[in-house]
Amino acid sequence: MDRHVGLDLVRITESAAIACARWMGRGDAHGADQAAVTAMRQAFDAVDIRGTVVIGEGERDEAPMLYIGERVGTGYGPEVDIALDPLECTNSVAYGRPNALAVIALAQRGHFLHAPDTYMEKIAVGPDAVGAIDLRRSIEENLEAVAAAKKYRLRELTVAILDRPRHEALVQNVRRTGARINLIPDGDVSAAIATSVEGTGVDVLVGIGGAPEGVLAAAALRCLGGAIQGRLKFRNDQETERARAMGVKDLDRIYGEHDLARGDSIIFAATGVTNGDMLEGVRFTGEGAETQSMVMRVKSGTVRTIATRYRHNTDGELAPLGSSDDD
Repeated sequence: MDRHVGLDLVRITESAAIACARWMGRGDAHGADQAAVTAMRQAFDAVDIRGTVVIGEGERDEAPMLYIGERVGTGYGPEVDIALDPLECTNSVAYGRPNALAVIALAQRGHFLHAPDTYMEKIAVGPDAVGAIDLRRSIEENLEAVAAAKKYRLRELTVAILDRPRHEALVQNVRRTGARINLIPDGDVSAAIATSVEGTGVDVLVGIGGAPEGVLAAAALRCLGGAIQGRLKFRNDQETERARAMGVKDLDRIYGEHDLARGDSIIFAATGVTNGDMLEGVRFTGEGAETQSMVMRVKSGTVRTIATRYRHNTDGELAPLGSSDDD
């Protein structure tokens, strides 16, 4: 796949990030999300791909655009599957919290798990702890193995967990090990990626979050050399039947990163919406706006951080002025 597609994806995530960043702190999560969705969908029209959304905003009858099965791109170029989240952490934008991202992953057809819209139990780590995790073991055993792999004492390990009532027992079990806990309000995609990015201070992500987000996290971790395991957690019979209809045969299967996001064609792009552990958020200036993004490829192992400046054109719209990238 053409490596320049990665820069096209960054332009799309930048468009979504700028559009929804204007909603920061306004208390309207739906408005912020809709702004990101609309901008991302429009930006796809300029990209030479024959894309199919496999992880998106929901089923066709639930989402007016970027729904599962929607075709995007100009209709020219490679035929690809797309997993996306126009705004990861909608509440973070609505209430001015950190770590909101606009996210896209792209791969050859059939290389992303068509994950149903249900929950997934997850554990994710960075490259230095690959091989140390196993969802069949207890959380205590997993943390001991990760600490040993990283040559840490357990009390030096930092574990990210979504701050949800369903995690009360998990939090207590982690506390008993002596490990440190970072309770995050939203955004387990960002936290999963953070396990593989130096300087974020996150060593492990554990807990139950969205299954589609598990696929996006796996795509990023494939690029970064990290690892994730996930197991679908159905809330009702309707979700179970939907999973079967989407081709899920083993409802108790444990998926690894290579099951969730296969092959070496994967490209992942994200732009910061609000300031976070990995990326700075959109900054508006008198002349326009500034963004920070990252784009990664499995095939080359390249990870680029891109800073882009936008300025107002004669119509008052934002146009890119320039960018810099760092391998």
